[in-house]
Amino acid sequence: MPSRKKSGKKVSVLGSGSWGTALASHLKLVGHEVIVWGIVEDDLKNISDNNTNPAYFPGMKLENGISTTLDLEEATKGADCLVMAVPSFAVREVSSKLNTDAPVLIVSKGLEKKSLKLLSDVVAEETGKEERIGVLSGPSFAKEVLEKKPTAVTVACKNTETLEFFCGLFHHSYFRTYRSDDLIGVQLGGAVKNIIALAVGVCDGREMGLNARAALVTRGLAEIAGLVRVMGGKSETISGLSGLGDLLLTATGDLSRNRRVGLLLGEGKSLEQAIEQVGQTAEGVVTAPKILGLAEKLNVEMPITRGVVDLIEGRVSVEEIIKGLLERGGKYEFESSN
Repeated sequence: MPSRKKSGKKVSVLGSGSWGTALASHLKLVGHEVIVWGIVEDDLKNISDNNTNPAYFPGMKLENGISTTLDLEEATKGADCLVMAVPSFAVREVSSKLNTDAPVLIVSKGLEKKSLKLLSDVVAEETGKEERIGVLSGPSFAKEVLEKKPTAVTVACKNTETLEFFCGLFHHSYFRTYRSDDLIGVQLGGAVKNIIALAVGVCDGREMGLNARAALVTRGLAEIAGLVRVMGGKSETISGLSGLGDLLLTATGDLSRNRRVGLLLGEGKSLEQAIEQVGQTAEGVVTAPKILGLAEKLNVEMPITRGVVDLIEGRVSVEEIIKGLLERGGKYEFESSN
């Protein structure tokens, strides 16, 4: 089905990693003027001169005509929208340097390390434009977006007009956007699913069976939902694309770095060996201690997340985690609403 013709906008993608690169190529295909800002000169040169980014997508081509720059001010000047695709640890620093009224769409996942704040809150603090901030999340491997395979994501924003703008910017014949006003639920779903996916990878690497995998995915989803509720998000968000959808993809799809690191841990590799073999750090390794810290602060029980943290920090073995989860006291599957 051909996409509807739409007037092109100037979009600045901040971050030249795998997700930023894939979305930049997609936005160019849709018909926008796209410029990518980053700090790795070789990656930027490949994007603009060769329509490639071999560091992340060897042998694959990007859309023609994507501009790049090392200068953040040049990248954001005159932009109609900024797409924040830098790692979570760099979101505050980059946001603090922005000098533009353009709306910001966050596609990075995770929490700020020290404050344990959502990335939307970090950007809002630095820019003072809460109503102009949105997030995009959902089951979306960057490689498959670059290959133009069917993808559906959720875009969340508190302001309806800005939400419609963000969705229209990305929506295309193979890339469908669904709307939400739940910034909390969409962001927590995207962050915590990486931790559960790592746990599922460990389970599969240890050949514990399909029953165990299904139990981990289901109870992992319950952990996400519990945290979302306490944080003030909506439970129904977790049954959607940014919750269940993203978790299923990341926990079972072998393109997932989190799953692959988990598989290697389950096979007996050390964390260092697993990360070296996968070639990139899995987000769940970085995010797990942050999410556990937030859960402890809010008195939310997250046993799978705790087990993953204990494993990656070398306090327990895989067998001890499994034993601990199985020996937990019996409880109702769903908490009473009375």
